[in-house]
Amino acid sequence: MKRLEGKRALITGAARGIGLEFARAYLAEGAQVAICDINLEAAQAAAGGLGKGAVAVRLDVTDQSSIDRCVAEVEAGFGGIDILINNAALFTAAPIAEITRADYERIFAVNVSGALFMMQAVARGMIARGSGGRIINMASQAGRRGEPLVAVYCASKAAVISLTQSAGLNLIGHGINVNAIAPGVVDGEHWDGVDAFFAKYEGKAPGQKKREVGAAVPYGRMGTAADLTGMAIFLASDEADYIVAQTYNVDGGQWMS
Repeated sequence: MKRLEGKRALITGAARGIGLEFARAYLAEGAQVAICDINLEAAQAAAGGLGKGAVAVRLDVTDQSSIDRCVAEVEAGFGGIDILINNAALFTAAPIAEITRADYERIFAVNVSGALFMMQAVARGMIARGSGGRIINMASQAGRRGEPLVAVYCASKAAVISLTQSAGLNLIGHGINVNAIAPGVVDGEHWDGVDAFFAKYEGKAPGQKKREVGAAVPYGRMGTAADLTGMAIFLASDEADYIVAQTYNVDGGQWMS
């Protein structure tokens, strides 16, 4: 039997990258999946490529009305939501002396407030149905420590880890397991932007930072989105029923905790 047979999942930021890979893996395990993304056209293309069981819904996690509409639409279409993956996130980098309030607020609006109020909206429906559920937040090894040029992003992911702990303790009484995944460096199209930040502030040639961080991973390479799917499936499955408020490192050995 498939591990997520009959489950209904909502994944934020799922039109590409890690979120899309999660959607593909969940469908293969028998779930229905809502591809929720601020780029509706990309979400529709992604859902169309995945085929039966996938639907596209526009979602801006910085807009409460958009959150409410998205959750209501998915609940109406699927008959409820059993699994939420808070995957939508932004990255930024700058020395402390150059961080702007606007950049800080933009990152926290997506990475922290977005995750919190998506948890809230989905949890309310889970509580009302009385059948429990699973919430998986995407943290990062950056949330485990500070980095000289990545203060805002690191702080946002540390906040995600903390929210996971608090929400996990609060919601398990309703049968809702809240846990998180902390990836390390994951290859993908987003790394073009990350690499550009380090090229600017560290004077590195394009591609140099990416090569360096990949070589520094004990496993011997950067991660891929596919490397994260096993944990995402496990945490959503019945096998993880006794796991509450934890953040799991899936990072090739970069961080031990």
